[in-house]
Amino acid sequence: MSAAQGSALREHAATVVVSGLSTLFAVALILTTGVMGAALDPELIEGSGTFRMTLLMVSAIFIIIALYVGAIVTANTFATIIAGRTRTIALYRLIGSTSARIRSRVAGEGLLMGAIGAAIGFVLAEALIAGVVHFGAGWGWLPEGPNYPLFDPLAILAVAVVTLTTWAAAWAGSRRVGSVSPIAATGASVELRPEESRGRRARTVWAWILIVIGAALLAGGIALSVLTPMALMVSFFGGLFSFTGIAVGAHFIMPPVLGLTGKLIDRGPTGSLAAANAVRFPERSARSTIGLVIGVTLVIMFAVALESYRSMTLAAFDNDPAMAAILNETLAVTTAIFTGLVGFSAIIAAVGMVNTLSLSVLQRTRELGLLRALGFTGSQVRRMVVAESAQMTLAALGFGIVLGVFYGWVAAQSLLGSQIGFAAPGVPWLVIAGVALFGVALALVAAAAPARRAVRVSPVTALSVA
Repeated sequence: MSAAQGSALREHAATVVVSGLSTLFAVALILTTGVMGAALDPELIEGSGTFRMTLLMVSAIFIIIALYVGAIVTANTFATIIAGRTRTIALYRLIGSTSARIRSRVAGEGLLMGAIGAAIGFVLAEALIAGVVHFGAGWGWLPEGPNYPLFDPLAILAVAVVTLTTWAAAWAGSRRVGSVSPIAATGASVELRPEESRGRRARTVWAWILIVIGAALLAGGIALSVLTPMALMVSFFGGLFSFTGIAVGAHFIMPPVLGLTGKLIDRGPTGSLAAANAVRFPERSARSTIGLVIGVTLVIMFAVALESYRSMTLAAFDNDPAMAAILNETLAVTTAIFTGLVGFSAIIAAVGMVNTLSLSVLQRTRELGLLRALGFTGSQVRRMVVAESAQMTLAALGFGIVLGVFYGWVAAQSLLGSQIGFAAPGVPWLVIAGVALFGVALALVAAAAPARRAVRVSPVTALSVA
């Protein structure tokens, strides 16, 4: 395998993994609804078809969430790939190739990688459900006798949707191709600097518009919550607009957050460099962290909403301990299931962060070589990469937890405020602790491979990179 082929595989590994995980999740949920529907005896339980349709509708919500996160991760991955190919793209432009043609080729790579990942995910999902059906009856998970389906036409639709979503995300992530001029072939810069990032006024303006509209709708939903449960619809659109605005404006929102977390690790030359690197290229930092912010926000939001709903509902049944006990047990199981389903999206986001950090190290060969030439030891370079990973993870976790608690409380308040008035959010400390442990593990995993790669950079070889 040539070096170019190896580099291409490294670039697209995350795209294949993300599309594979998304397909595995979607197909497994779809097939599970069929298995659960078959497990119900239609003669004993009327409306089992309606039950399956309800499960499919609930599953669709979590599938859409996973696709949303996966699309953002894929778009950010291709944006990082484009940043690393700036000189190559400029050379193509120099010899007459158009930006539309180059962009179509990049999007084609996304379509191919999405198709490969989706095919792998489909096979794994089929194998997983086949295993559950084969061993389920013997282990007491499923009743014996029913003919459990191992295929559903909706699964093929899921494969197609994931593939097309990956293609669309690759196209969106390659939008910077149009801004690469032929003269860039003579330079080595691959990322937009702070002043260039701030100059993207259209994107910044749209982000602020979405955030302001979302904030106004959220305020309206909270105010209406004491009057009607329909306030939930107002709050839903408020959360949708504001959250989208935050994702669009990540290039100016995340650097200040990273600056705050950078102060915690700004110790010695390696810590100082790591803190500076996180804000020196806002676009790169935003791409590395916003996917994880979204994943953490979704997990915490669902957990806080359900915990707040539980505490608010139990408060209404203080005079009925038996009913309160039943509700408490039911809601605890529901919270665990929903948190696990949304948590899959956080795993997809984590894959994106690991890949973006790894690609950024590959693209910083010259920078790392210069540090080695200036006297930095291999261990110092390794500590710098680990510190960058820790800083980005801490920023994403902290910001995501704050957003998740707020959105989760707004959802519960909007739904139940008309019955109990204003109430404090229910904070699921166990879930937050689990997310924090997940973040620590992610920081270590995200830094492992890039740190080893950074240490292996030879000063002479790195400095020879144009």
